[in-house]
Amino acid sequence: MISNNEMIRIRRQMQRRIRDVVAERRRTRQLDEPQPLSPTPSGADQEVCVTDNGPG
Repeated sequence: MISNNEMIRIRRQMQRRIRDVVAERRRTRQLDEPQPLSPTPSGADQEVCVTDNGPG
């Protein structure tokens, strides 16, 4: 029979292992994605600059 303390310890150990695996997979996925060389805004992200050249 597993005591309550042992069950808690096992559960925490399993959660820690799962969290470590998820973090490792996330790091691997981020390294595998091609990174853009120079991020350029597109669509609604573009900033529009209007200059006032005075009268005429």
